[in-house]
Amino acid sequence: MALELPVFAQDPLDAGFVQDPYPAYDRMRALGPLIYWQDYNLPCAVSFAAANAILRDRRFGRMPLDPPEIPAHLAPFYAVEAHSMLELEPPRHTRLRSLVLRAFTSRRIAALGPEIEALSHELINTLPDGPFDLLTQFAQPLPVTIIARLLGVPETLAPDLLRWSNAMVGMYQAGRSRADEDRAIAATTEFVDFMRSYIAARRQTPRDDLITHLIAVEQEGDRLTTDEMISTCILLLNAGHEATVHSIGNATKTLLQTGHYGQTPISDALIEETLRFDPPLHLFTRWAYEDIEVVGRTLPKGTQIACLLGAANRCPKHWDAPAKFDPNRSAKANLAFGAGLHFCLGAPLARLELVHALRALVSRLPGLKLVQPPIYADIYHFHGLKSLIVAAK
Repeated sequence: MALELPVFAQDPLDAGFVQDPYPAYDRMRALGPLIYWQDYNLPCAVSFAAANAILRDRRFGRMPLDPPEIPAHLAPFYAVEAHSMLELEPPRHTRLRSLVLRAFTSRRIAALGPEIEALSHELINTLPDGPFDLLTQFAQPLPVTIIARLLGVPETLAPDLLRWSNAMVGMYQAGRSRADEDRAIAATTEFVDFMRSYIAARRQTPRDDLITHLIAVEQEGDRLTTDEMISTCILLLNAGHEATVHSIGNATKTLLQTGHYGQTPISDALIEETLRFDPPLHLFTRWAYEDIEVVGRTLPKGTQIACLLGAANRCPKHWDAPAKFDPNRSAKANLAFGAGLHFCLGAPLARLELVHALRALVSRLPGLKLVQPPIYADIYHFHGLKSLIVAAK
């Protein structure tokens, strides 16, 4: 069954697109809710209705029906992916997510609030008097330190965690090179070796940390294997840390540029609007496990389709004036953290970090100003800043 869709050409590495992809998304949506992105060789859902329907329909999944052969040099990376709940479908996904949620509880996450607030102020205390990069000196160290504490690994390991995370997520970026792949594999090997030894140590000496709780969780006689724990810890760092860094950077930039910084309270509504307006992840794929109708079009079994979250979050059929940042906007679910079965496990932690980070910045640095034009990094399908040079006065 052939799938004929309007064709759209847009190089994801084009400098203009990297800095502002939203005009391209507007042109995509003008062609219809489903389009064919020529440069990605993928059909894409660009309206909120289409992307939301696909993400929530369990007839779509992350695992291809006919998995491709993995090149030998990439085997270590995909060995980790093989146990990641992000890439699995029921029943393995159901079992793994259920077990992890017994350790990664909402109560445990909520209890981190005071710690996140205190760390935000500690980081602000170390900021220089002159211009500084908010990303490297605040947005990056905050979530990686919290993840280190949550896992129970030494905070002195934070630079390694950051390096491993940055290298591994390079596997998802458009136009990756062999050098990018080699860096990702080296990081994967180092991270897996560290986690394997650290989990072994925690089996012998339990503590009140996430790794110990992952070891302890049990449901109907079932436990997480060591490989599943390693993949889970890597997922929590890579998915949670990267998205949180971009969320803090994008949100601060948005508040400064729209005049809401220090003028509008940091409420839950404002947080959701920052995530809708400029989300940290813009593309997420699914596979059709049967012929499935979506917004009036039938996607044949075996089709891989991309949900463009950045486009869906500015769909004019779902939001009034979607290109306007409006913290008083009526509450509606957005797709910044996905939807359905694979809704981001770390979303509550990311939101908690975002609210405490922004409140600390606004209270301590009320006169924060942009010193240089913000620059987005060439990391699509992530969407986050390369630098955010600001000054407190």
